[in-house]
Amino acid sequence: MTRHDNQSDRNRFATTAVGAAETEPHPHRDGTNDVVPPIHLSTTFEWASGEDGNEHDYSRESNPTRAVLEERLARLEGGEHGLAFASGMAATSTTMLSLVPPGGHVVSSDTIYSGTEKLLTEHMAGHLGVDVDFVDARDPGNVADAVDADTDLIWAETPSNPLIRLCDIRTIADIADDRDALFSVDSTFASPYYQTPLELGADVVVHSTTKYLNGHSDSIGGAVITDDSGVFEQLAFAQRVGLGNMLSPFDCYLVARGIKTLPARMEHHERNAMAVARFLESHDRVARVHYPGLESHPQHELASEQMSGYSGMLSFEFDGTLIELEAFIEGLEVFTPGASLGGVESLVEVPSLMIPDEFSRSEESAEIPETLVRVSVGLEDADDLCEDLRTALP
Repeated sequence: MTRHDNQSDRNRFATTAVGAAETEPHPHRDGTNDVVPPIHLSTTFEWASGEDGNEHDYSRESNPTRAVLEERLARLEGGEHGLAFASGMAATSTTMLSLVPPGGHVVSSDTIYSGTEKLLTEHMAGHLGVDVDFVDARDPGNVADAVDADTDLIWAETPSNPLIRLCDIRTIADIADDRDALFSVDSTFASPYYQTPLELGADVVVHSTTKYLNGHSDSIGGAVITDDSGVFEQLAFAQRVGLGNMLSPFDCYLVARGIKTLPARMEHHERNAMAVARFLESHDRVARVHYPGLESHPQHELASEQMSGYSGMLSFEFDGTLIELEAFIEGLEVFTPGASLGGVESLVEVPSLMIPDEFSRSEESAEIPETLVRVSVGLEDADDLCEDLRTALP
């Protein structure tokens, strides 16, 4: 495991998440000693020269509330630089547009968020002439075969959406180093609490802060963290000038607030997810459960090696017709049908029913079953969650 092998590591992460371990006093406190950094809504800050100069002048370029969040994001991932974006897709698109030139080459895992897949195929390939290869990244050999001297970026999502597949971050990082390519990992499903790709050799980590980092389903945002100063400068220029994709001060405040409870929430998410996964695995109307915490998951050993926990996301294949599946969804009372994830409430999504256009696309590339159900397990009582499933399953 990579981070929380002992209780002291967990305590250190929790201390950073709460914000009690900053190395220097923050100028945003303005001598008031706020325990909670205030929300700076001003777009403009008074200019002064010399010792009276302000590090912030215009909020698109820099903002005190955003600066606090970006520093904490970097510390949580064990990185040097963090950037907060207006959405997870803003973080993803800025990373790709900044690091891959027109006519460049991207190698991507074949099971990824549908929005990322569309960005790669329709914009990067369709408009910018980027050569995109999708490979089954569960086998690092497939990645090695696709990467060549002209590859600019390797992109992987682990655990992946919605099949909860993993890729070996350390091995792929070695491949990227050997071929002089950058390696970016979308680690949204794990959160920084359960997985730290930079420590395993990745160059860039991307999150949708909308999900676990915020954790309360009331803020859209994204984040990118890196150790590479050159990569950071490219991304920061795109965030602040080229694309203007920064996160608003109020949303920065919401994400920073959510991060304070991230360790406690993730522990609860995982306990509930394990209970739900075991219940589903034992049910005769469930053909297969995809959860890396189960020993039946084909990549359980890899998950145990590179993650310090299994998070709260799972999916399962319903054994029945789409009509029966829709009746099951309608029969749920505790779980809410919804397209997002990572919040305190439990959500279910059936791609083939709820997002049919995206499902038809993903079905071709990643073999997503028509009766697949994705589950974001929340913080309700585990017995209530299992009982809700038991009652609704035909």
